[in-house]
Amino acid sequence: MTEPMPTDAIALLKADHRKVEELFEEFDKARRSDRKAAIVAQICTELKAHTIIEEEIFYPAVKPKIDGAIVEEGVVEHDGAKVIINDLEQADPKSEYYDAKVKVLSEEIKHHVAEEERWITGMFAQSRRTDIDMEALGAKLAERKTELMAQAKADKGLPYAKPSALKLVKA
Repeated sequence: MTEPMPTDAIALLKADHRKVEELFEEFDKARRSDRKAAIVAQICTELKAHTIIEEEIFYPAVKPKIDGAIVEEGVVEHDGAKVIINDLEQADPKSEYYDAKVKVLSEEIKHHVAEEERWITGMFAQSRRTDIDMEALGAKLAERKTELMAQAKADKGLPYAKPSALKLVKA
């Protein structure tokens, strides 16, 4: 049975962060390639859903009311993660660099989470000090996340994670 999603926007996003951190820890302990692949699939789905709800709902709501530069940085950080996520979803867990890609993704996510959750100056702390109704915003996030997770389950994953700010150049 799954736990109910928090309705406070920031609590919901932090719960997502904790879940992905736990999945990265599980990956670190996994030895068999099939287990690693299953964990990575979960990580990718969670991160795709999380970036979608942040970029579609949370970031546009908070950007005009906080330091917009940290929101823009968050989008670019998401893009870096999306490149690795898309690569991992097509990779063989026995291939060279697979574990290294997961490690780099984990490090990128840890950095991103630390910036969002930084005390006083982080995106979440700044957002808390605005007049935004975090319960109402959280309800929108939860509704969209529920849709995305249902789509992921029905379609065996979410579609390609499209970068928002980065323009990928074809070689």
